[in-house]
Amino acid sequence: MSNKINESEQEIIGGHEAILEKYDAESRFRKFTNNNVTRVISSIAVFLALYHLYTSALGTPATLKHRALHVSVVLCLIFLLYPANRFANRHKLAWYDIVLAIVSLSTAVYIFVDYLEIINRGGIPNNLDVFFGVILTILVLEAARRMTGWALPILAVLFFIYALFGRAFSGIFRHRGYEWDTVINQLYVTTEGIYGTAIGVSATYIFLFILFGAVLGRSGMAQFFNDIAIAIAGRTKGGPAKVAVLASGFLGSINGSALANVVTTGTFTIPLMKRIGYKREFAGAVESTASVGGQILPPVMGAAAFIMAEVLSIPYTTIALAAILPAGLYFTGVITQIHLRASKNGLKGMEKSEIPKISEVMKERGHLVFPLLFLIYMLFFSGKTIIFAAFWTIIATIVIAQLRKTTRMTFKDLIGALEDGSRSALSVAIACAAVGIIVGVTTLTGFGLKLANGIVMIGGGSLFLTLVFTMVASIVLGMGLPSIPTYIITSTMAAPALVQLGIQPFVAHMFVFYFGIFANLTPPVALAAFAAAGISGGDPMRTGFASMKLAIAGFIVPFAFVYNSSLLLIDTNVTNGIIIAITSFIGVIMLGIAAEGYMLKHLNWIFRIIIFSGAIFLIIPNVYLDLVGIIILVAIFLFQYISLKKNEKVAYAS
Repeated sequence: MSNKINESEQEIIGGHEAILEKYDAESRFRKFTNNNVTRVISSIAVFLALYHLYTSALGTPATLKHRALHVSVVLCLIFLLYPANRFANRHKLAWYDIVLAIVSLSTAVYIFVDYLEIINRGGIPNNLDVFFGVILTILVLEAARRMTGWALPILAVLFFIYALFGRAFSGIFRHRGYEWDTVINQLYVTTEGIYGTAIGVSATYIFLFILFGAVLGRSGMAQFFNDIAIAIAGRTKGGPAKVAVLASGFLGSINGSALANVVTTGTFTIPLMKRIGYKREFAGAVESTASVGGQILPPVMGAAAFIMAEVLSIPYTTIALAAILPAGLYFTGVITQIHLRASKNGLKGMEKSEIPKISEVMKERGHLVFPLLFLIYMLFFSGKTIIFAAFWTIIATIVIAQLRKTTRMTFKDLIGALEDGSRSALSVAIACAAVGIIVGVTTLTGFGLKLANGIVMIGGGSLFLTLVFTMVASIVLGMGLPSIPTYIITSTMAAPALVQLGIQPFVAHMFVFYFGIFANLTPPVALAAFAAAGISGGDPMRTGFASMKLAIAGFIVPFAFVYNSSLLLIDTNVTNGIIIAITSFIGVIMLGIAAEGYMLKHLNWIFRIIIFSGAIFLIIPNVYLDLVGIIILVAIFLFQYISLKKNEKVAYAS
């Protein structure tokens, strides 16, 4: 396929790495001039990937050992790959980073060597436990700073201080305070702190699915998503914007990083959107909204669904099935606004010469769909564990990719995929480790329950006000963080407030999960929107607000499924599920109409408010409200249709 992009667009694409580095610390890794150093680091990364493949197939060692090894190798790679600051030499390895890498490995070596004694001590730490615990905590904080920025380490340090000096606080947040060795013991030699549930899921499900994404990437899956999206939607009104939604949604679900996804697909789709007439801010907003939406799209959901399953002790399939309808509503809302904006401004699609035939795309790379179908089968119908499903899906992907020359992977490609997988997993793993400090302190001090009580108290017992405060808390807690640690933090601190008011735990967790992720779209710290603005050349804040407008369904649907969990297809039959789906999709389309102020022609503010109300009625599952919503839609449609016909007659007569 030949994509006709002008020189100015090529310059934008050429600078995408600088844009990603500006907003994403994960992209500021070293690029060594010494090949021997490169080989050593690559070998460590490949070892980490092979270790996880081995343990997924044949079983893991003792929990504490497995998680300790995972964390220590991740820390080692981070200190070797990521310099201490932006101004450090990114072509040579600093001597102190070599020391930090070796010390990182020693924290796991100690666990392996003294494992039986640690278990026998039963939570009473000795001096060496405290020593290595302090070392590990400092290393995790420093590595998290290098990979994710200052926000997460600062939050973790504040929680650490809170654990030590609880007596100094007043009101509901006061506690008796804990000794230094007690806090360190909680964080290091138990599975309640750094080696807690978050890093446990990172060391099993998340790593494997990130590795799966890396293997797919090496086989050309990203190109397949782009090409098939162009073939399907390229020639329709506003085609490039719809292409961005389709490609970014699919890719974002697998790779788990909204920022990386914005740059991966945005460097191609944003220039195309601008070229057909979309404004800079809107083009950037489309890409960022679609990329963030990938995190809520089954089957992978950016891997956050696996942590939710582990935390709530419910089957992953339950979460994935429940997430289908809300995700569909989210993307329907985005595409509706894209289409209406194109209709309002008279924008067309891509030229026929730029559109590949679906048959050609499927012939070249269509077989890459089979690994995804195989994954769905393994997760939903095989009855096998998630780890087993991930392992065999990776193997199946490698085998299926060999079927055609365009996707065939050489031995070098396979090694590269293993290394890519380990590198991509670093940010998630270290974020999970840092979050472990927060969760460990929360468990030790009961902070989560205290915060929940505070939110409920401020809400005055009102469910709606509590939802609003919980939404705000989730967005604030999610600012500047990847989706997985965002979910862990919000589910620990914000979700209990909803549970106290009688909301089902799963529904509460889905609510905070959505709004934690939407922090990437919500100014003042809308990283995905800001990265997209860097590509489009638009104003970052305006792009952020445009993203929020495009994602309006995502801000409303969580409130709706809290009030009626049928939207998550919970406690409902097939017939009701179909009716709920149909009315909800109509409601979301009406939301798009209200947001754009356009149906068959422009809508004034009165009609926009009326149709917005009708949209809410349709999204909330209720027969009588649905009827009112439909009447509103039909009435406004007929009013505009008749008005247009009259105008046509007047124009014809004149």
